[in-house]
Amino acid sequence: MSLRTGRIARAGQYTALLCYLVFLAFPFLWLISTAFKPARELGSLHPTWIPQDPTTDNFRQAFDEQPLLRAAANSLTAALCAALVAVLIATPMAYVMARHRGRLSTAATGWVVVSQAFPFVLVIIPLFLVLKYLHLINSLWGLILVYVVWSLPFALWMLAGYVRAVPPELEEAAAVDGAGRGRILLSVTAPLLAPGIVATALFAFITAWNEFFFALVLLKTPEKQTLPVVLTHFLGAEGVADLGPLAAAAFLATLPSLVLFAVIQKRITGGLTAGAVKD
Repeated sequence: MSLRTGRIARAGQYTALLCYLVFLAFPFLWLISTAFKPARELGSLHPTWIPQDPTTDNFRQAFDEQPLLRAAANSLTAALCAALVAVLIATPMAYVMARHRGRLSTAATGWVVVSQAFPFVLVIIPLFLVLKYLHLINSLWGLILVYVVWSLPFALWMLAGYVRAVPPELEEAAAVDGAGRGRILLSVTAPLLAPGIVATALFAFITAWNEFFFALVLLKTPEKQTLPVVLTHFLGAEGVADLGPLAAAAFLATLPSLVLFAVIQKRITGGLTAGAVKD
């Protein structure tokens, strides 16, 4: 009886997981379907799941109407720089926060929690004034600075959790063998933090790549606008969307995040201490 109950429970879990995956995948699959539909099917009163006459005209039209390559280059520059800087700053801070608990660590944790509670609209005016004083308005470097500051608290919180998962006994054993503090951090702790660093960098990259509000407010020159901002140009003056090219451009905009995650997913799910203990 218990075995049968366990099978039923497992079947229910798999069914719920499948429904959840379908729920998550539906918008993306519908986006792909729309991107390959001709104008005649897009205007049909009876939409179909699969394009009856698939075409790539929407992609050609999207590139003809908007500078997608230039916008993608701007987004890639901002996202990569923000992810790299955020990880470089957050890694040593997270180590200190996790290994040396005290008032500073408590204050840092409080800062992480409080900073995530502020909405974008609340900080945009003082942020705009600060960047204007620094002459960083309408500049990719100013946008990168904003992305670093905005993603740093959560990156710090993520990495601190990974540092706490590294057994302190490994560092103590290396110290007993005569390794100095710098050698311990570089040869023992840093390799074990690699999955956490990769996951944090991925988070910072995706956050910056998909961000819209700050880029819309801070970047005014069309040559410097990022991809999410350029996607809004497919909306007409009356708010009517050019659906085919918009879907094609949005599909291309999601590819970098998907490819990046597919490439490094093994490092994210890899064990933190795999191979750290001698046999």
